[in-house]
Amino acid sequence: MLPNRAVYDDDHAQLRDSLRRFVSAEVAPHFDAWEKAGIVDRSYWDAIGRTGFLCPSTPEDYGGLGADFRMHTVVAEELAYSGFMGPAADASVHSDVCLGYLLAHATPEQKERWLPGMVDGSIVCAIAMSEPGTGSDLQGIRTRAVRDGDDWIINGAKTFISNGQHADIVITVCRTQEGRGSGNMSLIVIETDTAGYSRGRNLDKLGQTSADTSELSFTDVRVPVANTLGAEGAAMSILMSELPQERLIIAVTSLAAAQKAYDLTVEYTRERHTFGQPVASYQNTRYKLAELKTDLTVGWAFVDQCIVRHLNKELSTYEASMAKYWVTEMQGRVVDACVQLHGGYGFMREYEICRLYADARVQRIYGGTSEIMKELISRNL
Repeated sequence: MLPNRAVYDDDHAQLRDSLRRFVSAEVAPHFDAWEKAGIVDRSYWDAIGRTGFLCPSTPEDYGGLGADFRMHTVVAEELAYSGFMGPAADASVHSDVCLGYLLAHATPEQKERWLPGMVDGSIVCAIAMSEPGTGSDLQGIRTRAVRDGDDWIINGAKTFISNGQHADIVITVCRTQEGRGSGNMSLIVIETDTAGYSRGRNLDKLGQTSADTSELSFTDVRVPVANTLGAEGAAMSILMSELPQERLIIAVTSLAAAQKAYDLTVEYTRERHTFGQPVASYQNTRYKLAELKTDLTVGWAFVDQCIVRHLNKELSTYEASMAKYWVTEMQGRVVDACVQLHGGYGFMREYEICRLYADARVQRIYGGTSEIMKELISRNL
């Protein structure tokens, strides 16, 4: 089970119970089919939208609960701990990443158009940064938006876009002026029923196979200038202000998934016998589990510290980068050790630990690779 922590109160405990019931009724029965299909069904968005779990910090005026960020982290933790990382990742990108951009930078008219649908699941949101050949080099982006009267004409391509297949709106990083300077890019919200917008293939991945991850292309896509999110030329400053929350939520989900792997392994080693005794009785097993338990406990303490600092609007880019870097690397160590303690069964996909191992690998890549995190951290030495 996820540990009890002082950062949460009784209301959050009740929320966890509701989430577990939701997962049992609406996710677990369909998860295997979604994994085989390589995508969650659109009905998932309808179901989770009815619960109030999507975009909970959205103000009540736009259909939300007006909750603080802790409700986001509780939802992220419970969905990740369920072991169903595809649906967890999809919901997190929508609620924990995209929503922040709209709450902080959208105009009242934009909020009125998009936020109520994001809360009830009728509008799925994605954010499109990465492009073929650019990776983490955001200033190398080539997708271009050219002003034509009251419209932008957008041409280009994006890849590795979470929620790309289901998305109804896509927050898109576009170059609106020539040159690599940080003031030459803008965020433009593209509605996906616009002519010239095209979804490419749903990408076949190592893990999190039911997470919707896509290629997108734009051919003379005409978008109103009124869809610009924030000021023209402000994309980099907006991204820098919102990326700490994205990296913190990745740390949260990584930690919850690592905790699930550990809990499964403790149970397995107690039940599995070799040479007439439980695997858990061997000194090597006990010492390894003690190491993992310590890593997890340290991780929860640091993540909770970051949650509190984020609630107080004090979380720095460097702290969020440290959380994302350390926790995702720790998750990799934990799940690898847990597979080893399962022996040959850990390599079988019918065992949940095998899927958790595959699902964990991307956590060190998206949201900024571990190498990029170390670069950011090093700038504050």
